Amino acid sequence: MRLNGHVARVIFLALGLLALPRPTTVLQAHEIGTTRVAIVALDRSRFDIEVVTDATALLEKMESIAGVEPSSTTSPADLRRRLETLGPTFQQRVVVDFGGTRIEPELTWRVAPATATGASPIATIRLTGDVPAAAGPLTWKYLWTFTAYSLTDRRVAEGAATQWLEGDKNSPPLSLDISSPSDSRLALVGQYVVLGFTHILPKGLDHVLFVLGIFLVGRRLRPILLQVTAFTIAHSITLALSITGIFTLPASIVEPAIAFSIAYIAIENVVVKDLRPWRYGMVFGFGLLHGLGFAGVLRELGLPPSAFVPALFGFNVGVELGQLTVIGAAFLMVGVWFRDRTWYRSRVVLPASVMIACAGLYWTLERLNVIA
Repeated sequence: MRLNGHVARVIFLALGLLALPRPTTVLQAHEIGTTRVAIVALDRSRFDIEVVTDATALLEKMESIAGVEPSSTTSPADLRRRLETLGPTFQQRVVVDFGGTRIEPELTWRVAPATATGASPIATIRLTGDVPAAAGPLTWKYLWTFTAYSLTDRRVAEGAATQWLEGDKNSPPLSLDISSPSDSRLALVGQYVVLGFTHILPKGLDHVLFVLGIFLVGRRLRPILLQVTAFTIAHSITLALSITGIFTLPASIVEPAIAFSIAYIAIENVVVKDLRPWRYGMVFGFGLLHGLGFAGVLRELGLPPSAFVPALFGFNVGVELGQLTVIGAAFLMVGVWFRDRTWYRSRVVLPASVMIACAGLYWTLERLNVIA
């Protein structure tokens, strides 16, 4: 296909954007926090709480708060020693409260090596201690993360009761005599709907750009919604297959492929003027890839065994609501007003697609470790 002069200039601009120096702060996809907290044991005599988190990130935050010189250590043993030294600093931003009585727990540190290339060592902190006499329910607060994290009560006989907390929020009071999930099934679904939505907005920049790439190819709502439907069906299939262990692929394959799908959709928007029939099948195929990416995130966050299906359903609904919000916002901001203008493609579709393609190509190279 022969490109006109305007498209050639747009592609030249894209190459220029790719050649720009890398910014100091790079927007990353999948920014849901990796911190997990579990109530291992809790009764009227003792408590045992487990925190699992990124060891390097936690150490950097603690060193900053403590005002000490940052260390460059990367070995698990050195990280553990450094974290133990800063134990009093860690205590400052953790709240273990029993009906108004705050307890300073004993800390036990363990650091395990990274499990994947480019990942960080994982710190496991056990917080233990005695429950005060005539204590009220436990209220937990963890201020070492700024993103949503899971709080799982392992005392539940039928599995694990999981709720999601923001980094600056207190947990609901946890009874010392709990024997069944405190949250209703509907409340659990609601939590996972919110989690799925926030995985798209504001934390899923790569998925947002893919959906915007779908939006840009057509001027009418029906073809766009058909593509979104194909994408939804596809990612729902692989999300369910992967999270149940029936079919999985390593993140080293899935994440670069997702990034490439973003670039491909955007480049096709540049070189193909009108929506072609093959686009629906292509979007469906890329949806299968994105479903594996969703599953990777959800697997890290965990699904309660006693409510696996409702939680999975809620997460998927939240993802879909996030995608529809992106489409709706794009229509209100651009489509409704300008889609019938003669200059819509040259001034909106082409520049926006070029920027999306640049981001997708950059992420592809980054996730393949071609660039650091």
